[in-house]
Amino acid sequence: MRVGLYPGSFDPVTYGHVDIVRRAAHLVDKLVIAIGTHHDKHPLFSAKERVTLARQVLEPVAKKIGLKLEVETYDMLTVVAARDAKATIVIRGLRDSGDFDYEMQMAGMNQALAPEIETVFLASSPDSRHIAASLVRQIAAMGGDVSAFVPEIVAAALKKKFAG
Repeated sequence: MRVGLYPGSFDPVTYGHVDIVRRAAHLVDKLVIAIGTHHDKHPLFSAKERVTLARQVLEPVAKKIGLKLEVETYDMLTVVAARDAKATIVIRGLRDSGDFDYEMQMAGMNQALAPEIETVFLASSPDSRHIAASLVRQIAAMGGDVSAFVPEIVAAALKKKFAG
């Protein structure tokens, strides 16, 4: 069984994440969504909320395409999380050249730390290339409509989060 790890903050999960999960299914039999928790970062949604939203959004997608999917959190090096998950591939989505520069640096460091784990980049589909979770959060915070960028359940969670 080929196992991949898709790490990220998923704060919140977007249609861009859904796109990468669908396409990763062509590369792996099992995909572990690894939601990073870092003491220096202050996400909008708690780790528990991000896991719940990711499961609600991504498990039906995975089931429909026949991909085994797990969602978990991690607070260690990505390569350690990949080893723990028995993953040989780290999946990363690329939206633009800014992502590319950062991700190439990370892939190089990960390769030095764990040469047995390969990083695979998936270019975002044109329909989701412009979607960034940080922009979704900003639009939602200002009362904007984010329904074109996130599934309905996530839009509702964002609306509730910013209701106060």
